[in-house]
Amino acid sequence: MELLIVIIILALAFDYINGFHDAANSIATIVSTKVLTPFQAVVWAAFFNFVAFFIAKYIIGGFGIANTVSKTVYEEYITLPIILAGVIAAIIWNLLTWWKGIPSSSSHTLIGGFAGAAIMANGFGAIQTAIILKIVLFIFLAPLIGMIVAFVFTLLVLNICRKARPHSAEHWFKKLQLVSSALFSIGHGLNDSQKVMGIIAAAMIAAHSQGLGMGINDISDLPNWVAFACFTAISLGTMSGGWKIVKTMGSKITRVTPLEGVVAETAGAFTLYLTEYLKIPVSTTHTIAGAIIGVGATKRLSAVRWGITKSLLTAWVLTIPVSALLAAIIYSIVALFV
Repeated sequence: MELLIVIIILALAFDYINGFHDAANSIATIVSTKVLTPFQAVVWAAFFNFVAFFIAKYIIGGFGIANTVSKTVYEEYITLPIILAGVIAAIIWNLLTWWKGIPSSSSHTLIGGFAGAAIMANGFGAIQTAIILKIVLFIFLAPLIGMIVAFVFTLLVLNICRKARPHSAEHWFKKLQLVSSALFSIGHGLNDSQKVMGIIAAAMIAAHSQGLGMGINDISDLPNWVAFACFTAISLGTMSGGWKIVKTMGSKITRVTPLEGVVAETAGAFTLYLTEYLKIPVSTTHTIAGAIIGVGATKRLSAVRWGITKSLLTAWVLTIPVSALLAAIIYSIVALFV
């Protein structure tokens, strides 16, 4: 039971790190357009991260993404040491990419770590390949959807507002950016908090199979405090900020105006709500980056700094295999002591 408690604490620590690592996703454009100060922006984003808990529980009526994550590895192969190794690997990779200012995917880090430790322990037969392939597919689909939606939205909004006075339009778009940022923060909370819930659920199911205390038979039995703790941790993490990544997302990909900020965040939120409906865990980082690229491409393709974009894409593709390899190494060490 002690190991289960350690895993829950580490999972919540990862959730907190995820919050400040991904704070940039929710606030990058609203800070770069100077609609809010960095402090105001993180408080704003954190509040709506937490609002997502009540939307998931009382409006959507469930945590579908958490269920998908918990089923990444076949139940009979899930053990507490496997989950421990996966979470430790995810924390290490998240901290490393945060330190380097690389907006990698926290969700794919967690899933890669979980799968890598399971493969090390039991071979490739331990993982649900169909689920992982679907998640990998959305590494490319999520930013692509965000990019296409943002591109179309931008052209539509520019056409509608073509006769508006520039100063008046900018004033209104700054107001609207508060709404679009809130919508994206809700999507971030819905998506990312549930991934940690899925890992904690998998640990509790493994504990039940071993006859340990705090175990559950199925994710539907997950105690309410787990969901509450996960949404609280990510909200607190968001309030801690993540300024290196804010700089990358808010200004290095392309210069963003208030109008473009509204469109990028709305397109990103649309993509996150779609994947919430499909119960597929995606990266909020990938989603908003794709949306920002789509916005920049409406001006001209050269407005997008493709060198930065190429570096981001490389980090995205490497995240799952690198975190899986790291988790496999950590599991081989953990197995010696546990």
